[in-house]
Amino acid sequence: MAMDRKVILYISMSLDGYIATKDNSLDFLSIVEQEGEDYGYIDFVKSVDTVIIGRKTYEKVIEMGYEYPHKDKDVYIVTRTTKPSIGNFKFYTGELTQLVNSLKNQSGKYIYCDGGAEIVNELIINDLVDEYIISVIPILLGDGIKLFKDGRPEQKLELVSAKQFDKGLTQLHYKLADK
Repeated sequence: MAMDRKVILYISMSLDGYIATKDNSLDFLSIVEQEGEDYGYIDFVKSVDTVIIGRKTYEKVIEMGYEYPHKDKDVYIVTRTTKPSIGNFKFYTGELTQLVNSLKNQSGKYIYCDGGAEIVNELIINDLVDEYIISVIPILLGDGIKLFKDGRPEQKLELVSAKQFDKGLTQLHYKLADK
C-alpha cells in the first residue's frame, strides 16, 4: 500500500537546536565519533530507497571531501538551478510539496530527509514529515543554523524511543501523534 511510505527526518543537532555553526561547520559532530558506532545509521538507511536533500547541504558534503553516498537510491537534490541528473541523482527545481506528495503516493521504502534547515521547515509547515529521528549532540553551540525555524504550526509528537550512547549522544525517535 502506497500510503505507508513515510518521510523520516534523520539528523543531528546540538542540545540548543543547531544543525551547523554560523559558518556552516559541522565539526562539533566529531565529539561523538566512536569506532564501530554508527548510531543506527546503517540500519536506518536500509529502510529507505529515496533521499531528499537541499543543494547547500549536498554541496557541503562534497566540499568536505566526501562522495555523497546513497548511489543505490533515488536522490533528489532540491535546488533553484536546473542541472542535468547524474545517474540516480536528480536536481529538482519544482515544488517540494508536489515532489513529496507524489513520492508518498508511489510504492517503495521510506523517504529520508537529509536536510538542510530550509527543506526541513518547508516539509514541516506542509505537514509532510511523519517521523523524526534526532541525534542530540552534547554541546551548546550558542548560535548557528537552527533545525526548527519559528513560525511553524504546532504538531504533537509521540515518543517511539530514546536511546543514549557512551559518548553522550541521545537519539530521540518521534512520530506524529495523529498518524
